[in-house]
Amino acid sequence: MNVNHSAVGPNATYHASGWSSRPERLADLGVITMKPLETQAVRDRLGLVPRRSGTLRFHEGTVEGTRVAALQTLAQGNRSVIMACQNLQRMFNPPVIALTGIAGGIHKDVEIGDVVIATSVVYYDLRKKTASGTRHRSDEKPSSAHVVNAVNDFFVDKGEPAVVSGFRVHQSPIGSGEAVIAVEESEIVRHLQAYNDKILAVDMEAGGFTQAFYEQAGDNTAQGWVVVRGISDRAGPDRHYGEHERAATHAALTLRELLPYLVINAPG
Repeated sequence: MNVNHSAVGPNATYHASGWSSRPERLADLGVITMKPLETQAVRDRLGLVPRRSGTLRFHEGTVEGTRVAALQTLAQGNRSVIMACQNLQRMFNPPVIALTGIAGGIHKDVEIGDVVIATSVVYYDLRKKTASGTRHRSDEKPSSAHVVNAVNDFFVDKGEPAVVSGFRVHQSPIGSGEAVIAVEESEIVRHLQAYNDKILAVDMEAGGFTQAFYEQAGDNTAQGWVVVRGISDRAGPDRHYGEHERAATHAALTLRELLPYLVINAPG
């Protein structure tokens, strides 16, 4: 409620604008995807239906009592995912948002078809050009304590790596940047492995996704985020494009299994 002026005295009154600082929660979990096949996988595995709000198209539904709203970005990359995150929060005000889709594996411990759940993202595109070459720098951002605890509980119950519908699910940080890695032994991969040898995968959106949370504040800001990525290829020249659908499906199935752990009860 906004109070625009103050008044003092026995007959003083004020007029409120009628605007509430706490928007209504219309979803318990928000989901962001980047590609049509990722959206299809989330829609089909979570049983969502398409809706429209003006020119914005999204999917929503209820999964075992949990209201889910999913939105696809207009393009790949960090810039578009920031706008999708803002639109999702403005329209549905979910307490947790999941970034879901496919990623490239950069570690021997992951195979094509595995899934990585990340509550920490390492943005690797910061760099300094010097006469002796490029010096890579990274910026790491963690999710909220609630989401980290929720993911930990998931792996306590399921084991680590967990097995969901016959494929493996790992917990690890994920690397993110705009650069497409087409060489398996690239300097970016070497930098990430030196920064944290537990980074299993890379994508192009999680860095912008986490930055959107870091820079926003207010009652309509989600309280936590999680990244759920299916491994569709090895980050290198021998890319298995035919595995994108399987990886997206595995990510969506994992999100459904993770869903009960992520729910934050509405304030009473």
